[in-house]
Amino acid sequence: MRPARELQPVGLYILTVRQLVRQHLRFFLFATLAAFALRLFFLFRFPAITADSFVYGDIAKNWLGTGIYGLGGNGVSPTILRMPGYPAFLAAVFAVFGMEHYRAALIVQLLFDVGTCFLIADMARRAISPRAAQAAFVLAALCPFFANYAAAALAETLEIFFTALALDLALIGLKSPDLEAKSWWPCAACGLASGAAILLRPDGGLLLVAIALYLAWSGLRQAQRTRPIRQTIVAEIMLIVFTLAPLVPWTIRNWRTFHRFEPLVPRYANEENAFVPLGFNRWVRTWMAEYVSVEEIYWNVPGERVDPNKLPNRAFDSDSQRQQTLQLLDDYNAALHINPELDARFEKLADERIRAVPLRYYVWLPLLRIADMWLRPRTEILPSDTRWWEFDDDPLGSVLAVSFGLIGIFYVAGAIVSCLRGAPIALVGLFLTFLILRSAFLGTLENPEPRYTLECYPAVIILASAWFARSDRGAKLH
Repeated sequence: MRPARELQPVGLYILTVRQLVRQHLRFFLFATLAAFALRLFFLFRFPAITADSFVYGDIAKNWLGTGIYGLGGNGVSPTILRMPGYPAFLAAVFAVFGMEHYRAALIVQLLFDVGTCFLIADMARRAISPRAAQAAFVLAALCPFFANYAAAALAETLEIFFTALALDLALIGLKSPDLEAKSWWPCAACGLASGAAILLRPDGGLLLVAIALYLAWSGLRQAQRTRPIRQTIVAEIMLIVFTLAPLVPWTIRNWRTFHRFEPLVPRYANEENAFVPLGFNRWVRTWMAEYVSVEEIYWNVPGERVDPNKLPNRAFDSDSQRQQTLQLLDDYNAALHINPELDARFEKLADERIRAVPLRYYVWLPLLRIADMWLRPRTEILPSDTRWWEFDDDPLGSVLAVSFGLIGIFYVAGAIVSCLRGAPIALVGLFLTFLILRSAFLGTLENPEPRYTLECYPAVIILASAWFARSDRGAKLH
């Protein structure tokens, strides 16, 4: 075998992972078997083909059959509803295993998800120690949230994989003393992984922002010591160019098809010229704080009745405002549709509530939504009651939901304790920058869905693994 320094960069990257596994072969063998067993359990017991899955699948089938990236119905119409990453994945699976073979897609996702466990272990090895790598692998392999979504025909599993890959490559590049010459490849590869994450979900762009910000900060700190500022500038340019390059064909397609500059997708994933009830959405953000209201109210509009009794008390500031709100919902329920006139009335009510208590809208409610997404049970696609605290309604579902919630708190608490106790984690600022930036963005959404924090879990697991390796000597915290 050639010396490691003579290997090509990608070969060296793979070799380091192989060396970690070979040094602890028995551990990784049994841990990998446990990872597969957990994911197969969810695959056969709780496979999830949701409404979003069929949207992705319809685009994939039409793309394969007609060459048009669009939705069916009366013919195939071009669409801009979804980023092309996951439909492309499904199209590849359907081309090999047959149309609408979602089970095959889930099996391939399972392999990606186990691959994510190895990426997380490699990050922990680089940032902390080999012992932390083992702890991180177990935390990832036995994470029920990863396993649950690996059995769902949704973009989350692939998004998590490419997020972990981009962070791992960023770690390699940032720890390199030279960001040019032979060390250019981590920046380019990190950019491509970030681009893949964006092609799967538009909020993958937060990954690029976090890495670019930390790279700039790190470059300024080291400009007078080990790394010339020119190297940081070159690295930033390479990262941005390689991240945005995969978006160019998609952007050109949208310009040619819809005659608009759209490198991602519309904010509310709406079709061309479709009316978006921005006033209603703004009103929702004046009181929305938990996921249960997303299912019971937000997702019902338009097309389904809204039960006014499901509104929390914080949706009203006075009796007169309560009556005004109930009248608006009655008018909606009569038509099951929001027209511009009704939307303007919701907008007026939202403005009134924001002017009355601006801190509630801009600070307290976003913080509550962030807390809800991080701490509540991630059981959206499991057969359990959304009102998990009402044990009389569905005892088994409530126990399952509470158990998931406690597991989530365990992961988050481990990460927090590691940081508060100054655990030796190299480049900890990179992980914290990503976590803070993504959490802040999620707080601006009116629909606090816990699955939106799943992309953060590779970083959370790295931080938590430091607690299990606290007796090891690691890199300095900075």
